[in-house]
Amino acid sequence: MIIDIKKFGAILTSRQLGKEALAAYLPNFNNISEKEKIYINFEGIDVFSPSWGDEFLTVLYRKFGDRLILKKDSNASVNASIEMLEEANSIKFNIE
Repeated sequence: MIIDIKKFGAILTSRQLGKEALAAYLPNFNNISEKEKIYINFEGIDVFSPSWGDEFLTVLYRKFGDRLILKKDSNASVNASIEMLEEANSIKFNIE
């Protein structure tokens, strides 16, 4: 499964919007197999805040663990926020 998070907008900045995005997307996980990987694609994102990411990515990481794979991106906002999330939550995202 690939999640293109640009479908939620190019500027992803608040906890509330992160929660809403996750709630809107959760039904898509109903039929996912236990081995299927979930790829997060950041292409098209201009601003990605740790708050939004915490409500979306961290929750998915806790649910799917190493099956959650973040696609490598050159966007400084995305990379800085991912690093902050890893440090704040003592986790390490799988980035390819």
